[in-house]
Amino acid sequence: MATPFDGSGETSVPTASDTSAAAHGAALELRDVVRTFGDTTAVDHLSLTAARGEILALLGPNGAGKTTTIEMCEGFTRPTSGEIRVLGMNPVRSPDQVRRRIGIMLQGGGSYSGIRVAEMLRLAAAYNADPHDPEWLMDILGLQGVRRTTYRRLSGGQQQRLSLALALIGRPELVFLDEPTAGLDAQSRLAVWDLVTALRADGVTVILTTHLMDEAEALADRIVIMDRGRVVASGTPAELTAGHATSGRVSFETDSPLDLDRALAVVSRTVPEAPPLEAVRPLSYRISADATPELVSAVTLAAADQGVLVRRLDVDHRSLEDVFLDITGRSLRS
Repeated sequence: MATPFDGSGETSVPTASDTSAAAHGAALELRDVVRTFGDTTAVDHLSLTAARGEILALLGPNGAGKTTTIEMCEGFTRPTSGEIRVLGMNPVRSPDQVRRRIGIMLQGGGSYSGIRVAEMLRLAAAYNADPHDPEWLMDILGLQGVRRTTYRRLSGGQQQRLSLALALIGRPELVFLDEPTAGLDAQSRLAVWDLVTALRADGVTVILTTHLMDEAEALADRIVIMDRGRVVASGTPAELTAGHATSGRVSFETDSPLDLDRALAVVSRTVPEAPPLEAVRPLSYRISADATPELVSAVTLAAADQGVLVRRLDVDHRSLEDVFLDITGRSLRS
């Protein structure tokens, strides 16, 4: 059974019961965790679990408490109260033991500005008992061409790929990936997705934070949405999108912008009771009404009336982005 935090912050060797819990239980477990900064509560009685070999996406608007949560799991920040177990160990009492078995991908670097790519990976490998081959990591992450380039001269995308390589060099059992594809081009992004999927196949637990809803939907086994320090929704991508479907709708994307008033006039000739068309984002629209053959036909006819091609059309399907915005709100926060 997990032992509550004693607040001492002292490093201790994990117990036999800790090791047993790691072997048979969750890779990551938070129970009723609270973190306050003065009068501000960043994490508010948060509980969540990640199984071994699972990709868990942690989503939320800026200020939701995601970064604070991850820093507590990594042992860099001490919770005010509650329990955290990482591979069966307490990250406050056993930070060194925890960090030997996890990988951390940091936003904004983690490398010396003057060190070369190959040198940094070899140095990181030397700190681990059974590291991956640095040459292999440079191959799969497209870093061979900049192996002799210093960190400060790398592009943002190259720095991001090096940060991922450093997170994986020690063969972690659990890896924290913070916005792993931020700033990457399409090819690099797909390569990272393939690598994350391969990690899961090898039994590695991945905790993924991202602002890209399609990335979370494509990669995650389970998604946890946080807001104001609390879990406000969780489940598989399919459960979340199905569970928040409140009414019928038709969503579609076009190759150029639509005049919505003109489009509605065309739709209304066939479906007089049709509600207004809404612009979700540029080139993406929806109409909140039960899908019928007449409505679908009218929507495509309205686009054709303006010489616009409908590139994609979905019936009665809410995207993860829709669910996220419905739960957390659509307005910006200070």
